[in-house]
Amino acid sequence: MNRRRFLKDATFLTTVMTTSRLGRSMPSGTEAPATNVNASGPMLDLNNAVVVVPPRLTKRGQKAIQVLIEEVEKRTTIHWPVVEQWTSGAPAAVIVGTRDHLRELRSRLPDEMRLPEGQEGPEGFRLQTTSNEAGSLVAVSGPDERGMLFGVGALLRKLRMVKERVAVPNLLDIASAPKYKLRGHELCYRPKTNAYDAWTVPMWDQYIRDLAVFGNNAIELVPPRSDDAPEGPHFPLPPLRMTAEQARIADDYGLDVWIWYPAMDEDYSDPKTVEFALHEWAEVFKALPRIDAVYVPAGDPGHTRPKHLLALMEKQTENLRRYHPAAQMWTSIQSFKEDWVNEFMDIVHRDEPRWLSGIVYAPQTRLDLPVLRKRLPERYPIRLCPDITHSVQCQLPVPDWDVAYAMTEGREVINPRPFGEVNIFRLQAPYSIGFITYAEGCNDDVNKIVWSALGWNPEVRVVDILREYSAYFVSDRLTGDLAQGLLRLEENWKGPLIANQSVYTTLEQFQDLENTATPQELLNWRFQMALYRAYYDAYTRSRLINETSAQNRALSRLAGVGRMGVAPNQLEVESPEARATSEFDPLVLLNQAEAELDEPLRNPVSQDWRTRLLELGEALYQSIHMQLAVERYQAEAVERAANLDTLDTALTDAPWLKEQFTEIRHLTSDLERMRAIQALVDRTNPGPGGFYDDLGNLACQPHLVRGLGSVQDPEFRASSLVGFGYPYWSSHIAPVAWKCWAESLFDAPLEMRYENLDPEAQYKVRVVYSGDSPELKIRLVGTENAEIHPFISKPFPILPLEFDIPSAATRKGDLTLKWFREPGLGGNGRGCQVAEVWLIKK
Repeated sequence: MNRRRFLKDATFLTTVMTTSRLGRSMPSGTEAPATNVNASGPMLDLNNAVVVVPPRLTKRGQKAIQVLIEEVEKRTTIHWPVVEQWTSGAPAAVIVGTRDHLRELRSRLPDEMRLPEGQEGPEGFRLQTTSNEAGSLVAVSGPDERGMLFGVGALLRKLRMVKERVAVPNLLDIASAPKYKLRGHELCYRPKTNAYDAWTVPMWDQYIRDLAVFGNNAIELVPPRSDDAPEGPHFPLPPLRMTAEQARIADDYGLDVWIWYPAMDEDYSDPKTVEFALHEWAEVFKALPRIDAVYVPAGDPGHTRPKHLLALMEKQTENLRRYHPAAQMWTSIQSFKEDWVNEFMDIVHRDEPRWLSGIVYAPQTRLDLPVLRKRLPERYPIRLCPDITHSVQCQLPVPDWDVAYAMTEGREVINPRPFGEVNIFRLQAPYSIGFITYAEGCNDDVNKIVWSALGWNPEVRVVDILREYSAYFVSDRLTGDLAQGLLRLEENWKGPLIANQSVYTTLEQFQDLENTATPQELLNWRFQMALYRAYYDAYTRSRLINETSAQNRALSRLAGVGRMGVAPNQLEVESPEARATSEFDPLVLLNQAEAELDEPLRNPVSQDWRTRLLELGEALYQSIHMQLAVERYQAEAVERAANLDTLDTALTDAPWLKEQFTEIRHLTSDLERMRAIQALVDRTNPGPGGFYDDLGNLACQPHLVRGLGSVQDPEFRASSLVGFGYPYWSSHIAPVAWKCWAESLFDAPLEMRYENLDPEAQYKVRVVYSGDSPELKIRLVGTENAEIHPFISKPFPILPLEFDIPSAATRKGDLTLKWFREPGLGGNGRGCQVAEVWLIKK
């Protein structure tokens, strides 16, 4: 049995036995060489260390010590004893306490470890290491309990740990405090998530601990009733009981607890509805042992006029403080239409309600962040709610994503985007007190850690975050290589997939890690997720190349129709025998073309990669309960990360072409068939002097005005964006070009520009309107606001529309086209979505 096959089998044999140990970086099956521990320079040997703690340590202080002891033991099998008295004769000591505790020990500490007063701010810590003839010494202190916990987290990230060995760099002296006061993530227990709904209490404890190790100081929960089913097939506990457990765990660690609490009832102007809501919410407030803040989104879900929403929230604030006297109340202007935004601003400026603690900048907010900050009274802080979990149809989409990825990997794919997240953070964070990210599961685990690290230190290098992530969560041995692999996964998503040869290089590098990984490393769910993505990217590219080649061969056969140059009577072949051999027979051509389209089905490519994806999908279900298929793993829906169900989705026009072939075969004469074939082959041809843009294709949009671009404008408020999501509720088969499009958001126009036109010519525009908002109307104007068509409804099923261009719009030899959605609307901002444009010279 070869090593790779053995390791695959080992994954299945052992994941079943370890499903309760979420996030556990298991000790290596074989001891790593000593050079692995000492690779970063002079190190202090802590194998025989004792942990020195102050007497009468608080409960949360004890929790910090527990984190240190347990996480070291998991990775090394070494159990550090805990003592309350320290003598300088110990071979190694790790002293953990508050600054006051270390002040008591000042006289016995080496001079270089005597702390200046007040150096660390709230939640900060001091981490120092030194050694002398008496032994090795590590000191971790903070001004408060959180400082202790975060100091322990920093120490754990600095330790080099392998089986039966633990060491730390010598001569560390780190004094650090967080830049942003709020650093958190949403941890929703509901069926809509891609894994969370199956997590047990110990799994939640481990994950909340993992986040705290990287400086996270808050979590956000969801109440039992939200925009989701009340129960799910994976729930180990009823929703309210599990939510209370999550709050208890956070409180044990001393972390803040927020609740995302949507106001979803129909009419809060009705006193009976308000009374019902007060009673329902009170039951949740009473059940949770800790609540620091409640965030009531204005929409998604919910749709309540500002004056009624704020009146409800004022009553709910009083309700909340009956059980949690210091708790805060926050809201957003999420999904508000323009006149409701104005009404909200009028109320907060006029009344400045003191019960309102601040505003959340959330997805679907009409105002961009700088404008929101200017329009709000200064007394209201802003908290960010960045969507780090979705890749399309979201607040912060992957820029220039290839449609092949969108159709297969989907909206909640495993999505490490370290450089992208850093760019977003550095643009948005200065307007805020911090963040609680919007997340729907563990697919965005890397992004969570990136945000947590940046919330502490915005200047930290991306690669350093990923190195700590890799060493602490997966394996010290893989520190640098896995960090680089995560960076390469982000690179896989840049530009047209068919031209991105580096996707295969990324997989080869991950396969090298896979082939040399220990069974314990293969069991690690974070390693499994990265490996899954590397295989999925490469498999999708392999299929795309194969299916595109087949489609090109099919169209090449049909293109012969236009070169035949035969008279219509030559097309009438009488006998079946003659028809079967005739090079002019359209039915023969259609059969040959269809055979080419079916070749990838008869001889699929990269089946070993596909098999490995299925194995990794099973491994992820066993290790983290990730639900990558609807039927097999009971995911709520395909768009909820269940991309094993879209693994073999057609990546070309083949299904649509075969449907067209069927219709052509039903025509009554060969001449009609030939003409239909010619029209099919020439579908995108704009004719002499014309232009064609496939606006969802990164390689075929030369006239699209891109705007600021994703680096300056990651929300695409002033930039065009390639969007995806051909209406999933429809079974209508369509060209791939209709399943992706260019779009603009809110009231910004989508713009195209043409130059060097014939000023004497007459032009018309043929356009395909697609998108995920078919109910919204769209308007098209030309140069100098010449109206080409007023606001109209988009046809559905989708079909091309044609409009004449006024001569005045092209008389100077250029043309601007601008599309607008209906102004002033709320919601997600989408609707101005254009898939294909032909500019045709008449």
